Amino acid sequence: MTGLICSKIEKHFLLIAVVLSAAAYIHPPLFTWLKPHIALCLGIIMFGMGLTLEVGDFTAAFKKWRTVGLGVLLQYTIMPLMAVTFSALFALPPEAVIGMVVVGSCPGGTASNVIAHLAKANVALSVTITLVSTCLAPILTPAIIYLVLNQKIEIAFLPMVESVFWIVVFPLVDGLLVRRLLRKHIDPLIHVFPSVSITVISLLIACIIGLNHDMLATFPVLVFAAVALHNLSGLTLGYAAGRLSKLSRKDSLTLAIEVGMQNSGLGVALATKYFTAASALPGALFSLWHNISGVTLANRFRNRKTKEEKCPEPGKC
Repeated sequence: MTGLICSKIEKHFLLIAVVLSAAAYIHPPLFTWLKPHIALCLGIIMFGMGLTLEVGDFTAAFKKWRTVGLGVLLQYTIMPLMAVTFSALFALPPEAVIGMVVVGSCPGGTASNVIAHLAKANVALSVTITLVSTCLAPILTPAIIYLVLNQKIEIAFLPMVESVFWIVVFPLVDGLLVRRLLRKHIDPLIHVFPSVSITVISLLIACIIGLNHDMLATFPVLVFAAVALHNLSGLTLGYAAGRLSKLSRKDSLTLAIEVGMQNSGLGVALATKYFTAASALPGALFSLWHNISGVTLANRFRNRKTKEEKCPEPGKC
C-alpha cells in the first residue's frame, strides 16, 4: 500500500505542485504558516538525501574538482551576464535592473540540492558546488555587483557558511551516518523518502506563492519574463557547457541545476539592505519561478530516468 502511494506521488509530482500552488494563490493562509519552518523543511529533505547516499558518492564528487570548478565558474559568469542581457532586452526600470544583477551575482541556493535529488542528478556533486560557491560568495558577489553597478556591499562570511552548514551539511551527514549504522533497518524504507521530498518541496513552493500573493496579483509582466528567461538560460547554458565539456548527462544536468538556481533569498536580502524595496522584486520572483522550473525539470528527468531503468534498451520492452 505504501509503495503504491509513493509511486502515485512520484508519478504526479508536477500535478501536486501545481494544485498546491493554485490553492496557495486562492487562499494564502493555507500555506504561509510554513514560513518559520522553511529551514527545518529543507533540513528534513537533506536528511532524507543523506539516507539515500554513500560516503563514496562524496569521495567521487571531490575527485571531480575540475567539474566543481567549472560549475562555480559558470555560476558566477553566466548568471550575471544573463541578468544584464535580459535587463537590457526588456528595457527594465533601474530598480529591476539592480535586482536582476544582485540575484544573478549570488551563489547557488540550497533548493538546487533538493531539485538535483528529485531529478536523480548527482546530489553529491550538487552539494559540493553549492558549498564552494557559497564560501566564495562573500568575495565574488560584492565584486560582481561593484563591477556592474558600481555599488559597494558587504556579505558576512560566517553567517552564510553557518546557514549552509545547518540546512545542508549537518542533516546530510546525519543521514549518511544513520544509514551507515542502521543500514538493515533503513534500506527497506528508503523508497519512501523521494515521496516525502516531493511533498515537502511542493508545500514550500505553495508557501512561497502564498507569501508573495500580493506581488503576484500585480503581475509585473516584463520583470517576470526577464526573471524566467534568466533562470531558463542558466539551466540551458549550464547543461550545454557540461555536454561540451564531455561530462555525462547526469553531471551535465547537475551543472544545469546549479547554474540556473540562485540563492534568491540572499538576493532579496541584499537588494533590500543596500538598494530599495522595489529592487527586491526580481529576487522574490526568482525565488518563486526557479522552484517551479526546477520541479518541472526534475519531473521530466526523473520520469526519463525511471523509464530507462525499467527499459535499458528502448524498443525492446
